[in-house]
Amino acid sequence: MGTKVVLLPGDGIGPAISSAVVRILDAAGADIEWETHHAGAGTLASHGDTLPDTTLQAISDVGIALKGPITTPVGKGFQSVNVRLRKALNLYANVRPVKSLPGIPSRYENVDLIVVRENTEGLYSGIEHVVIPGVVESLKIMTFEACTRIARYAFDHAVKNGRKRVTAVHKANIMKLADGLFLDCFYSVSKDFPDIKADDAIVDATCMKLVMDPTQFDIVVMENLYGDILSDLCSGLVGGLGVTPGANIGEKVSVFEAVHGSAPDIAGRNLANPTALMFSAVLMLRHMDKGEVADRIMAAVTRTLQEGIKTGDLGGTARTTEFTEAVVSRL
Repeated sequence: MGTKVVLLPGDGIGPAISSAVVRILDAAGADIEWETHHAGAGTLASHGDTLPDTTLQAISDVGIALKGPITTPVGKGFQSVNVRLRKALNLYANVRPVKSLPGIPSRYENVDLIVVRENTEGLYSGIEHVVIPGVVESLKIMTFEACTRIARYAFDHAVKNGRKRVTAVHKANIMKLADGLFLDCFYSVSKDFPDIKADDAIVDATCMKLVMDPTQFDIVVMENLYGDILSDLCSGLVGGLGVTPGANIGEKVSVFEAVHGSAPDIAGRNLANPTALMFSAVLMLRHMDKGEVADRIMAAVTRTLQEGIKTGDLGGTARTTEFTEAVVSRL
């Protein structure tokens, strides 16, 4: 019996790319026993909730999950399932490696950085209310515990992955208390890691530096909303959200996910690109100490892309199933 993993196929193109990734991992000998549960817009009618208790309980019990894209309404409707998952399971660290890929044209070469984002508090948490009609208040809550925890995760991650530098991204020149606390915690933690260079950069200046020369960064760590924005910006440096993975790490539970949208316009048309979810599964395999299988999958994907077999979003003509079988044949 293989290692149990909860699979959340998601909405829109989610089931198609989830099926593709399961096919590739099974063919690679990952030895995973998949336990499928559901979350998202599709479960609202069937379960009366976008994140059923049975799904949350299964992830808590198993301790690891792979999640396809889930629809989040804009400006109305239900709360983001992603935010609810992170809060309910205390998935405090969002990790997005951003690396240049062979066969994927982009404006830059040799990009290799990691965005570490605090995942549980800050402005992104969506704590807001109407003060009076026409006036809305959104709260940015920062705590010593969460700021210290994410800083320590970033430095630990640097040590484990042979990284040399961690940069705290902030706006402490304006938000002197909230971002000032984040910065104080960061430098306090850095004292425990004398071999890792620690520095900081203001968030708007960081955006400018990233688009000028992204290779000047190694690991960047930041609060929730900055991380949400900069992680997408960094994905654009190497080809977009279709080729960048995501991980949400907690003390006891980890959820690996495709960070792009559910793309309902191409759902069911065999056009979706499974690469981002596949790379997220590679992160999951490394987390599970299945590095050999992860390396084999990465090598097969790299060969496939180098040989020009790509889905439409990357400038190719391969359909989802064609790309999947191409990867499988190169394992």
